[in-house]
Amino acid sequence: MFKSVEDVVQQLSDQEYICDKQIATVVYLAQQLEKPVLVEGPAGVGKTELAKVVSKALGREMIRLQCYEGLDEAKALYEWEYSKQLLYTQILKDKVSETIADSQSLSDAADRVGREDSVFFSSKFIVPRPLMQAISSEKPALLLIDEVDKSDPEFEAFLLEILSDFQVTIPEIGTIKATTQPLVFLTSNDAREMSDALKRRCLHLWIDYPSEELEIQILDRKVPNIDKRLAEEVVQLMNRIRELDLKKTPSISETLDWARALLALNADELEDQIVGDTLNVILKYEGDVQKAQNELSKLIQKKSAEAAAEKPQQAPAAEATKKGILH
Repeated sequence: MFKSVEDVVQQLSDQEYICDKQIATVVYLAQQLEKPVLVEGPAGVGKTELAKVVSKALGREMIRLQCYEGLDEAKALYEWEYSKQLLYTQILKDKVSETIADSQSLSDAADRVGREDSVFFSSKFIVPRPLMQAISSEKPALLLIDEVDKSDPEFEAFLLEILSDFQVTIPEIGTIKATTQPLVFLTSNDAREMSDALKRRCLHLWIDYPSEELEIQILDRKVPNIDKRLAEEVVQLMNRIRELDLKKTPSISETLDWARALLALNADELEDQIVGDTLNVILKYEGDVQKAQNELSKLIQKKSAEAAAEKPQQAPAAEATKKGILH
């Protein structure tokens, strides 16, 4: 259990997750107030990872529901295991025959079989899905409802009851209420606007692209072998690229991938050639690569002109392009 906001920062840091005070405050309040957290922000900024490290820090099992278009209650809550019910019917058919043996009519036989419904509609024939697993868990769990913005509005409305009461009613069995309330994280990439009703039930947390200082800290923690100067250059250039009008803006995960790729290529600084060769690591669309290359060409020309202006007699512009892009 988190003892304070500072304790959240420390425990998440122990799990290799670097967070600021705003994130730590929301996590701490979610625990104290027992309220779900709706985490929104661009893809790849660490929303899902936040839920994972919180579950580890608290020693809770993480139960994950991955949302998608067309997701319904049966896939999220529970399903009847009809094949198992049929198997039991075949095994117990002699007993069923005995039960209806002296029935006076078809209606009487149906009534007798109906009175035995509890045999075939019980918990042993239920396949629990993530929502029911979280509700029925005997130990405190963490429920991650991932990419909830991909689900349909109807499913979002269904979630409201679950998040309000943490119970589910199965007509054949009755109401199952959580004995230990799960800690709930919902993530959204902002593909569509979440309803006011859902937001009202949750604490809201927006995770944006990190500041340069924080991203350098993340690089130092996640890619420990990277040189400090190279880490600074990578982060600076990533921030320049994020300012472009791209189809998919690179996030923290791409920064880490790029840093590891540069280390694999034994790069010690960002030269224009190696940057051009590795842009496909951080940019996933050809149009984005072209835009980035154009921007880098302008940056190289600018640096070359500055170098030529400072030392016109010593270093021609062509030589300046051989240096690191940011130097």
